[in-house]
Amino acid sequence: MPIKIPTSLPAFDVLTREGVMVMGEEAAARQDIRPLRIGLLNLMPKKIQTETQFARLIGATPLQIELCLIRMTEHQTKNTAAEHMEAFYRPFAEVAATGEKFDGFIITGAPIEHLPFTEVTYWDELVRVMDWTQSHVHSTFGVCWGGMAMIYHFHGVKKHMLDHKAFGCFRHRNLVPASPYLRGFSDDCVIPVSRWTEMRQPEIDAVPGLVTLLGSDEVGPCLIEDRAHRALYIFNHFEYDSDTLKQEYDRDVANGTPINVPINYYPGNDPAKAPQNRWRSHAHLLYGNWINQIYQTTPYDIDRIGTA
Repeated sequence: MPIKIPTSLPAFDVLTREGVMVMGEEAAARQDIRPLRIGLLNLMPKKIQTETQFARLIGATPLQIELCLIRMTEHQTKNTAAEHMEAFYRPFAEVAATGEKFDGFIITGAPIEHLPFTEVTYWDELVRVMDWTQSHVHSTFGVCWGGMAMIYHFHGVKKHMLDHKAFGCFRHRNLVPASPYLRGFSDDCVIPVSRWTEMRQPEIDAVPGLVTLLGSDEVGPCLIEDRAHRALYIFNHFEYDSDTLKQEYDRDVANGTPINVPINYYPGNDPAKAPQNRWRSHAHLLYGNWINQIYQTTPYDIDRIGTA
């Protein structure tokens, strides 16, 4: 089954051209099944790019997915047209007021990692979002800064500033091959990394119930399972397009911002050459496994989420 998104959303045309099965609302309504409702709280400045990246991954399974785009209530984006936000995004306050529930919920990263969590302008509302997921969401996926925010809020695990940006494609070890989220994974895999902060493995290990599924000798823990909160936290970027790191590198070079060439990204580490995508298959595996695990465990009656 395909992912259900509005036919006017830019991602619809992009994914159709790529061969990802997408479905408009009228066609989806004719199917006598309950789609999985997945919410995407998009905190990234380039909303359209980010929503397309996640729609591509969660739309590649045999299940019908209803993707709901959500934004912070008061925070106004400066990088995406107001018309797009008005047409496709709902403020969290509106979503919370309706009492609606979600099978899955993704909280994206945000380019604000230099700030302490409590100094982020929308931190108080994000705390309400994270607490709300415990009663209104079956499984939550925190990505990069979003994952760091969740593990800090629920467990007090702190992020630490790096003296240089972790930037490039780094090899990660499969630490729990029997995990349903790593079904089909190789013993190791390459994942794009782009951050100025890190989480530290000893501090994660000190919290009972947290299990590290993927980790790197170079850039630390990556994918954490938190069963008590029905959540996954990933600190790196499986969702990135082939040229996302290139866009970040080119931007910093153009702005005169000191930046190293992303490690193990360009052939021969030569920015004049086209980057190679070596993470796409594992990205689809991870998000496909997440969606499958939701499908296997979520109540058929969506109103029962949070009542057990």
